Parts: sequence; structure tokens; C-alpha cells
Amino acid sequence: MWVTRGKPARYSALTMRRHAARPFQVVTLLLACAWLLQGCAVVAVADAAVTVVATGVKITAKAVGAVADAVIPDGDKKQD
Repeated sequence: MWVTRGKPARYSALTMRRHAARPFQVVTLLLACAWLLQGCAVVAVADAAVTVVATGVKITAKAVGAVADAVIPDGDKKQD
């Protein structure tokens, strides 16, 4: 029995069982959330990898284009 404000507080067996089940409910909820969010993590990692590769290809293409423009004459010069 618990004592609150000088009066004994009586808890039923049902109330005590509810409090005893609380940690189990919290752990179950956390595990369920972690399991459901795994898909989001996989998508995020895949998206990051694709973004890195796409950026690398874009930068490489610009560099190759700049080198090609510098090496190959474009024929815009007037010949006298």
C-alpha cells in the first residue's frame, strides 16, 4: 500500500498489471518504429549515392567539354 497525504492509497490488481506492462509496451513500440523506418534509411542512402554519382558525371562532362573546346578550333575566326 502507498500512502498519499496521510491516507493509504489502494491500487487494484488491474492497475498494478497496467504499470507492469508499460516498459514492454514502450520497447515494443520502439522496435516497431525502428523496423518500419528501415525502408526510409535504405531509400535515403540510395538517393545519396545516386546524387553523388550524378554530380561526378556532370562535373566530368563539363571538364571534358571545356578541354575539347580549348583543343579543337571552332572555326569562328574569319580567314583573310
